[in-house]
Amino acid sequence: METNNIDPLESALSLLQCELVARRNRFTPETVTWAQYDVLDVLRIEGALRPSVLSDRLGVARPQLSKALRVLKDLGLVDQVPDDEDRRVQATMLSAEGRAFMDRAALQRHDAAQRVASVMTPGEQAIFAELCRKAVSGLQAEVCADD
Repeated sequence: METNNIDPLESALSLLQCELVARRNRFTPETVTWAQYDVLDVLRIEGALRPSVLSDRLGVARPQLSKALRVLKDLGLVDQVPDDEDRRVQATMLSAEGRAFMDRAALQRHDAAQRVASVMTPGEQAIFAELCRKAVSGLQAEVCADD
């Protein structure tokens, strides 16, 4: 495969993505996919939610979410209890193990940020943070346009 015309931005994004995935895989013994991690992160931020709300927040189909929740429940990372407003519906929340998992994730993110900061000046850090926000906005704009 010829690689003469590699786009520098695409290459940089690819390298960053690979490194972040590798770092995440090293710090978690649990075999959590990105989609499952997203479920845990929404629950960390918002607390107990109904599956319909989780599905909307994540932009995933209910069957896909149900599969992720089954795995997370089997791993002991989430608990499900009857919803306060409608006892027929299950509210999902982080379990104690799920909170510990997310605490480790926060430590890993902090460590990664410190390692990046150690090789950048404060000005470069500010520029990098702004460029990351712009990149995310550009990627999210595509998703919003598809809705």
